[in-house]
Amino acid sequence: MSTFPTAPDVRSTPEGLLWEPSERWVRGRTGDVTVVDSRHPVLVWEPGVPVPLYAFPREEVREDLLRPARNPPTGTHTGSRIFYDLEVGGEPPENPEILENAAWTFPADDLAGHIAFEWFRRVGRGLDHWYEEEEEIFVHPRDPHKRVDALPSGRHVRVEIGGTVVADTHHPVLLFETGLPTRYYIPREDVRLELFEPTDHSTGCPYKGTAAYWSWRGEADVPGIPPNIVWSYPEPLPAVGAVKDLVAFYNEAVDITVDGARLERPVTGFTKTLSARPSR
Repeated sequence: MSTFPTAPDVRSTPEGLLWEPSERWVRGRTGDVTVVDSRHPVLVWEPGVPVPLYAFPREEVREDLLRPARNPPTGTHTGSRIFYDLEVGGEPPENPEILENAAWTFPADDLAGHIAFEWFRRVGRGLDHWYEEEEEIFVHPRDPHKRVDALPSGRHVRVEIGGTVVADTHHPVLLFETGLPTRYYIPREDVRLELFEPTDHSTGCPYKGTAAYWSWRGEADVPGIPPNIVWSYPEPLPAVGAVKDLVAFYNEAVDITVDGARLERPVTGFTKTLSARPSR
């Protein structure tokens, strides 16, 4: 099922892009240098990419910091051919830092006069700090057509790995996120965390915050269990504060029973990623 927006204010281009104006004040920085300061951004969805990005009017971008890309990529960003390297101050000043292919323009006529930027937390290059109004956001812009709700519940949730019950609670928080299966966040006292070990893996989410992870180390011989199968948000964003310090499991890789009914393992964008991870 498509997760792309369908509201009347979303417009399409012949190249397959979807876009809409945003009223948010958006700023992008690299280090202490503000590269983008925009009150007229547009959200852009590329074909086959479920999350949006921002593009900005040229007059709200530090174009003096942009240089024609020395090694422009091909086959990225829906046919874009004009890429820019970002040149920011270095030490000494005559030796600036070059961020390759940090920005680009779309070929769509609708977006002429706009420049888009990579987000470091998403692709490992580009601007490393982004703000909507006064709140820092991570990985990618938040989609105005997507909801994330964290609701305390009285459902009975049991989680098993290879037949071993690893969590059992009547006090979960259910997290409903558009386009994803319901995630069941469980109080730590109802989870056998001694069967798992913390890892140094972490991920960032613009809706929830930064997650810490655990991997399975239980004694049961369970083939194919991927690492980093359990996560928690120690400092979640305010909108999902109810999941603070609770523990969740990938539905795609464990067996979850809710009120006596075993759930089917869903197939999501994480399924392939989990199966590609080295198993225990």
